[in-house]
Amino acid sequence: MKSVKVAKASKFSLVISEIAPDKSISHRCAMFAMLAEGTSEITNFLRAEDTLNSLKIVEKLGAKVIDDGITIKISSNGIKESDDILDCGNSGTGIRLFCGLLSSADGHFVLTGDEYLRRRPMKRVTLPLRNIGAKLDGRDNGDLAPLSIRGASLKAFHYNSKIASAQVKSAMILAALRADGECSYTEPELSRDHTERMLKGMGADIEVDKLTTTIRPMKKLLSPLKIRVPADPSSAFFFAVAAAITPDSNVILEGVTLNPTRIEAFRALERMGSVISYDITDNKYEPIGNIHVKYAPLKAITVENNISWLIDELPVLSIAFACAEGISFVKNAEELRVKESDRISTVVNNLKTCGIEVEEFADGYSVKGGELQEAAVKSYGDHRIAMSFMIAGLRSSMKVDDVACVNTSFPNFFELLKKITKIDIED
Repeated sequence: MKSVKVAKASKFSLVISEIAPDKSISHRCAMFAMLAEGTSEITNFLRAEDTLNSLKIVEKLGAKVIDDGITIKISSNGIKESDDILDCGNSGTGIRLFCGLLSSADGHFVLTGDEYLRRRPMKRVTLPLRNIGAKLDGRDNGDLAPLSIRGASLKAFHYNSKIASAQVKSAMILAALRADGECSYTEPELSRDHTERMLKGMGADIEVDKLTTTIRPMKKLLSPLKIRVPADPSSAFFFAVAAAITPDSNVILEGVTLNPTRIEAFRALERMGSVISYDITDNKYEPIGNIHVKYAPLKAITVENNISWLIDELPVLSIAFACAEGISFVKNAEELRVKESDRISTVVNNLKTCGIEVEEFADGYSVKGGELQEAAVKSYGDHRIAMSFMIAGLRSSMKVDDVACVNTSFPNFFELLKKITKIDIED
């Protein structure tokens, strides 16, 4: 897909039950099944490029995977050395978590990804893993993929992270499960906690006390997963913003995880003036339910706390900023610069192209609300930038180039967007 033209929308009212399954949880389901005794059963697994790559890697590592189109069954007798390179595609979550999982496995493993992933920094994971005995290397002294891992005995650790990153935390937790003693991981603020919740639900000896997670090595294999992956709130949020910026519109987003570390962007949208309600329908591995978003005039806010809880949603939240009264600020968000693109620069550049007054800072940006102008913008190969500016098109019409990247996380995004407005796709 070369580009998409999105037409300006009129009011709409939708119930959406087809939001993409959660990407973070889907990745973890594939990987964590490798640590279980017996067969894990996963329904509603995200069948997108990134997560299917994780599933392929698990197969290359010796797992038996059966997919009948509804339920994915994964059986493993331990991690085996692969005779092939392990391709993570575009997924930073995939490559960083596999680093932790494979650091203590028997064998030699090579992890790589697409041209965008091979530009992303990896030292945030490779350095702490090396410090506990991992034999891990790559380009630029281990900062860039491809990454080479030779399984080793890992030392117990007490690690104080300078950044709040679920990817780094998860990699270190996975390493700790097979270290030679009790480990702890402390972060400056709580990042997404799917890893802790899921592994604890499988029987891992993990305790969380505020910002510190304590992990004791596995004495035996874990219990297999029996899970239905909830809808991804990061994906659902695109349509929350669609309703929030389109007068007289509303949307109900069904079956979404309501994990507090995942709905901070919805809380921010509430602070801006949107009318949002939550209805919990299940609470086994994760609290799950429905989110109802109604249009209301938006006002500017400052986003500077719990940044790791809404880091992925900031690009499309910025579209709401552009439609709000006043000047909104994003602070303490340096992490945006090391995503699939430098999302500070890409958001700023595209908003300027749309006629919005924006100022860029080292750790964020400001957005003065105004009238989005019809424009042609770039995706920069970043799925969240592509989808964010397609949502902007609901206010002003928008052409977005290089949108094939959307398939890495939300393959049915285009079909759902067609329920709101007309889109023209150029192949």
